[in-house]
Amino acid sequence: MRFENTPLGGAFVLEIEPLTDERGFFARTFCREEFEKHGLEPELVQCSISLSRERGTLRGLHFQAAPHEEARVVRCTRGRIYDVIVDLREGSDTRLRSYGTELSAENRRQLYVPEGFAHGFQTLEPDTEVLYQMSTAYVPEAARGYHYASPAFAIAWPLPPVNVSPRDQELESLPVPE
Repeated sequence: MRFENTPLGGAFVLEIEPLTDERGFFARTFCREEFEKHGLEPELVQCSISLSRERGTLRGLHFQAAPHEEARVVRCTRGRIYDVIVDLREGSDTRLRSYGTELSAENRRQLYVPEGFAHGFQTLEPDTEVLYQMSTAYVPEAARGYHYASPAFAIAWPLPPVNVSPRDQELESLPVPE
């Protein structure tokens, strides 16, 4: 795997390095040793998937509060998404900055989201499926989020948001800090 830095410290785009032959290819999508070598959380304890039927569906921005912060590895296994992370870490040089990238079944890229980040995405195709691998189990009482249109994050979603859950619509919006 190749670990490509993002502008937000500790977050990486993970590129596979396929070994090809006449049958197709084989590639690793996770390696504990390589994660440790790059200073990433090597413990993945839970995997989940989501399916979004409609193009433009927006999910997020979600995270878990202390002491249940989680690192995530996110991959789009069918369709395409615009995947976004926001640095929420106190004292970080990039606090409240966002980063977005396209993940698709075709490009097979993954996004490593460190602890202390919010995560969300928008589907760019109908019937899009996303795989999440997390370092901490889901704890409902620790679930938190911020509104996807918070001015503090200045996220330029590629499509008008549709099919946003009532819970996500009601999340707190952060204004631009003074």
